[in-house]
Amino acid sequence: MTGKAPTNVLIVGVGGQGVIMVSKVLAILCQRHGHEVKQSEVHGMAKRGGAVFSHVRFGEKVWSPTIPEGEADILVALEWAEGLRWINYLRPTGTFIADCQKIVPPFACRNRGRGAEASYAPQTPEEIIEQVHAGYAIDAMGMAANLGNDKAANTVLLGALSTGLDFPVEDWLEVIRQMVPPASVEINERAFVMGRDWALAGTKRIDETAAGLHRVRDGVRHGPVATKVEIVEDWCKGCDICVKMCPERCLRLNDRLIAELALPDLCTGCRLCEWLCPDFAIAITNTPVAEPAE
Repeated sequence: MTGKAPTNVLIVGVGGQGVIMVSKVLAILCQRHGHEVKQSEVHGMAKRGGAVFSHVRFGEKVWSPTIPEGEADILVALEWAEGLRWINYLRPTGTFIADCQKIVPPFACRNRGRGAEASYAPQTPEEIIEQVHAGYAIDAMGMAANLGNDKAANTVLLGALSTGLDFPVEDWLEVIRQMVPPASVEINERAFVMGRDWALAGTKRIDETAAGLHRVRDGVRHGPVATKVEIVEDWCKGCDICVKMCPERCLRLNDRLIAELALPDLCTGCRLCEWLCPDFAIAITNTPVAEPAE
């Protein structure tokens, strides 16, 4: 075999985050620069909240669409625990880029009470970034939200990714403009630049907001939380997914076939309904509540 080995980029996350959008932007960009590109992805059964991953390989000649374990040059994770699950695919000289967003699936809870301790990836950003050649724990969701659209978090990560690949900034932006809805072009451009500028500041960076990912030590429990469930009636299509999938059976469709919280005292704030809603009609907010002094 002759020629330079292909560059391998692995993108991982959960359904609804935009993993496939990130991989398609990269694949199109590589093709425009004359590279042979092969892409492999798994997303069909993920829906919103399930695992999604995409392999992108490009170079002079690419024989296989999948990246062997230990050969990813860059690992981009749109969710922290998914990044840790795939970190063994990263080369010793590779770059780890992960949003510090934490999505805990409901079945990770050891009990279903409000504020229950969850079995989530225990490693802290400091522990992980210390182990890799180059690494970034970035609050992409927070950056995008500050711009006015948290769905642009994947574009923030594209900006960080761009610092590790030799493509002109304007070429990245040109592909992004074609891939995002016309009304969100400006926000996505700003999100890309914000993520790129943040990553250019060093080869190992941990966003200060990543402190929320620190390990919950044995014997320490989360405090009580107040859960607020908001359902936008105009967006709800009455598909019944949230009602059928609610672990506590506290949702129902009313006489207008609109989802509503029928039994609020049973709701644990697990957010499964929010993640699975295909119309983004449900928003769950869990707010810590101070415990009374003893």
